[in-house]
Amino acid sequence: MKSRPSVHIALLGGFDLVVGNVPVSVPAGSKRLLALLALNYRAAVPRSLIAGSLWPEACEQKAYTNLRATLSRMRDLGRKALDVSPSEVRLAREVTVDLHHARSLAQRILDPRVPTGDLDLNAATVDKLSADLLPGWYDDWALLEAEHWRQLRLHALEKLAGELIDARQFAGAVTAAHTAVRADPLRESSQVSLIRAHVAEGNLAEALDDFERYAQRLRNELGLHPTPRLRRLVSELRQSHPSRGYLQ
Repeated sequence: MKSRPSVHIALLGGFDLVVGNVPVSVPAGSKRLLALLALNYRAAVPRSLIAGSLWPEACEQKAYTNLRATLSRMRDLGRKALDVSPSEVRLAREVTVDLHHARSLAQRILDPRVPTGDLDLNAATVDKLSADLLPGWYDDWALLEAEHWRQLRLHALEKLAGELIDARQFAGAVTAAHTAVRADPLRESSQVSLIRAHVAEGNLAEALDDFERYAQRLRNELGLHPTPRLRRLVSELRQSHPSRGYLQ
């Protein structure tokens, strides 16, 4: 019997469907259905839950009708991504999802039971943790999952920066910390990771520059100041660069 072609769904950085190495275009409604199922990787999702999630403002009968229409409009290649039964829908066994692999990587980085040497950490690892989940999507279920992923990847990037500093892979450490800062410029723990990476590499002036930019932005946007923890971190840098100003 002829095997089904491989199917890959990308959710990070935007939605893409690839069947047998060929990008496939599907209608907007089908994208939302596939994305919802991809977020429930390997799980069978009841039709009632799918209908209620995708059309929350419609009555139950209308939502079910919309789901049936969405399934019927999917092109043949798009339907290869699904296993459909009368009561539930799930991704086909052949389907892979980029979020699943990226989430597994982040969890392994954060797992204290996983030895650092088993992670094979390098700068390329950062790329797998760099993209937002479904940017520009505003469905409640998509926003909730996007925030979960944002928190997970930021913690992983900060931990990764520290591990790369310990391994003396300073370029990778700075890249990991910068990636976290770009994702949330007001997150202090990411700023701490970036400053530590610069200090470990010996770039004290860059560490101070980043601190001052952060302090200015924090004050301008939130009316807040860096915490004592961060101020203590840069106090020695100020002594090394007495000509530099300091933002309270």
